[in-house]
Amino acid sequence: MAKKASKKPAKAAAKKTAKTASPSKAKKPAKTATKSPAKKAAAKQAKPVAKAVSKALAKPAAKVAKAPVAKKAPATKTITAKASPKAAAKPPPPSVAAPKATREKIAPAPSVATEGAKAPAFQLPRDGGATVSLSDYAGQKLVIFFYPRASTPGCTKEAIDFTRLSADFQAANAAVLGVSADPLKAQESFRDKFALGVPLLSDATQSMLKAYGAWGEKSMYGKTFEGVLRTTVLIDAKGNVAKIWRGVKVDGHADAVLEEARRI
Repeated sequence: MAKKASKKPAKAAAKKTAKTASPSKAKKPAKTATKSPAKKAAAKQAKPVAKAVSKALAKPAAKVAKAPVAKKAPATKTITAKASPKAAAKPPPPSVAAPKATREKIAPAPSVATEGAKAPAFQLPRDGGATVSLSDYAGQKLVIFFYPRASTPGCTKEAIDFTRLSADFQAANAAVLGVSADPLKAQESFRDKFALGVPLLSDATQSMLKAYGAWGEKSMYGKTFEGVLRTTVLIDAKGNVAKIWRGVKVDGHADAVLEEARRI
């Protein structure tokens, strides 16, 4: 019995060694399972992702980008110019007192207000359409009476008086002119209505009236306005103003002017 038992384990050991030794019964390497195209594509896509993940894990955490901080502008340096010793040595200039303010003196506009002055030149249209100027009466005395308005009572009487004495003025070597701001039509109507025999000039722009001081502020019935100031001017044969009558009173005025014209 003992012999039989010993033979069995020996045989079993012999069989095991035989199996391991025989090449035919050696273990073959495991066959790799063939993958489908879809799996292959997924594997290809997974590879870069895996690499990226591995790299991300390998690298330290990315630093959080900080917003750029605005740089402070460099402080501007104030440069103070150092006074040279020569300049410092000079004494400061003496202070000059500011001149006292004085009222501006405005020279009066030249006019015939001052007797003896040269008569201002003029050139104006007269009744009938002709033009009259101061130079037309060179070497002759000239009487100019300025009246406010044609065909009004006071102006009518004055014009009639000068017409009545026109021959006497001619004998005294003096011509006579009437001037107002009325238009030519009004002057011609005035002439025809009262048979006036002296030229009537129209100064619609008041240029001559102002130059001779015969235009200014007037008042009538409590109202103030600008208009012709009744004035008469006598010019001598040399073209100088011999006499001026302002604020004329019509009665007897033409006779007084004739006497003065005879005298000079």
